[in-house]
This record gives sequence, C-alpha cells and structure tokens, in this order.
Amino acid sequence: MLSKVAFEVARVRGSHHIMIHSDGRRTVVPVHSGETIGRGLLAQILRNCQITRE
Repeated sequence: MLSKVAFEVARVRGSHHIMIHSDGRRTVVPVHSGETIGRGLLAQILRNCQITRE
C-alpha cells in the first residue's frame, strides 16, 4: 500500500521495514508472514505517513 504512494523500503531490521518517502516522511512497518495488520496499527502507520485511508 505504501509503495503506491512513493514510499520505499530504506532498510530492514529483523521483521521491521523502515519505509521513507522522498520528502522525508518515514514509518516503521512490522512484516510477519501470514499475519494481517490490525486496525489500530494501520491507523498509526497512516498517521505517521500523513496520508488518509483513501
């Protein structure tokens, strides 16, 4: 989802992907195979990225 709005993986530390945007915004996304991101975590990631759910 974040790659669609120009976020790229800057680095990976364990199961956490640090994603950055060219304008300096960044967030950490936990990646665990077979699991989905909960509503609260999704809301936090979107808030960190300063984007809406649309």
